[in-house]
Amino acid sequence: MSEDYHAMWKSLGLDLEAHDALLNVLGQAYIDIYLAQKNRPESMKYFDFVMSEVHGLRIKELVDGQAQGRPIIGSFCVFVPEELVLAVNGILVGLCAGAEFAPELAEQVLPRNLCALIKGAFGFAMAKVCPYLAAADLIVGENTCDGKKKSYEIFQNHTKAFYAMDMPQTKSEHGKALLKSEFQKFARKLEAISGRNITVDNLRRGIEMVNAKRHAMYRLAQLRNSLPVPISGLDALLINQIFFYDDPARFTESVNKVCDELEQRIAHGDGVHNSSMPRILMSGCPMAVPNWKLPAIVESTGAVIVGEESCVGERGTQFSTAVDGNSVESLLDNIVDRYFKVDCAIFTPNPTRLEHILDMTNKYNADGVIHYNLQFCGPYQVESGPVETALKDAGIPLLRIDTDYSTQDTEQIRTRVEAFIEQIAKR
Repeated sequence: MSEDYHAMWKSLGLDLEAHDALLNVLGQAYIDIYLAQKNRPESMKYFDFVMSEVHGLRIKELVDGQAQGRPIIGSFCVFVPEELVLAVNGILVGLCAGAEFAPELAEQVLPRNLCALIKGAFGFAMAKVCPYLAAADLIVGENTCDGKKKSYEIFQNHTKAFYAMDMPQTKSEHGKALLKSEFQKFARKLEAISGRNITVDNLRRGIEMVNAKRHAMYRLAQLRNSLPVPISGLDALLINQIFFYDDPARFTESVNKVCDELEQRIAHGDGVHNSSMPRILMSGCPMAVPNWKLPAIVESTGAVIVGEESCVGERGTQFSTAVDGNSVESLLDNIVDRYFKVDCAIFTPNPTRLEHILDMTNKYNADGVIHYNLQFCGPYQVESGPVETALKDAGIPLLRIDTDYSTQDTEQIRTRVEAFIEQIAKR
């Protein structure tokens, strides 16, 4: 970091000693995993800078935004519509924890056999090491899985202000009506805390800004279909992760710069991996910063990741929101239509997710799929069975990995991944 932000962190109520320890660990992990890569795109330096200032300059931007009257909204899920937050001149930041921190604190209020993502969020909050959580004016928790919706009852005790958003469980007219009702209530909440009304003009601007982010991510995704692959799966994952907390306009511009460089690489046949390497699609649970364990293993064992069927990946960015409409209600209907297409595993039945995985496998010429499950994440663990069956019927190899955020199973996973890659290479 270029500046000393300890005074700012102290004003946010962070535990400075614990926070310093966290940054030291994350900084070294980033050096070992990301900066050790060879032949990275030059334009990835922006994202390296973002990571170096992830708890520094970006947090200062949030604090400065608050001083200017901009509400800071923290969220855990792709179902929280950024379009509405931007319409009231707010800033939406992701809060999902992709690492285990202070599990002993989390387990004081949660069972041990609970999803690592939920426990990680609790650990970061209870240990007071998350400046995004501390800076947020409102934390939005969406009632997706049972683990989340029950844990939010406790989590709200560790926030300044908490708002729960209910979620449909079926792709039905009733479910869609529920989602619209929840978005309408959320819009009123945003108007109340911001003191600004949502209008046709500012809502359309919000939609266009988020669409631009998604279009840039779609452009990046398409370029990964090339031979040889012009960007590593690790770097593409990092961009997907930063999608959730960087400034939207700056992020969009930076992703498009990466794409411009990748197009030149493709034209010159310049790739980050040998064109004969097996191409892997990652599928399943989201991988929030700094959850890089499995992708780092995959790309160190003679394979390249060409896509992510995940909330931190194409599931979260694949659809745009229509901008046609001359009323707030019609634009809100467009937002509901867009988010209702997201094929999260909370929905039952959920055939479109299977179709999406098969489509991505074909579109990105993947030789195999690794289905990633966080331990005790019921929805994705249950769906991994039907996913495996669908891929088997299509003749596509699949490896199911159940893990958490610890490093204890790293070598065991490496052995399984190496065997899977070897199996694919012999096909």
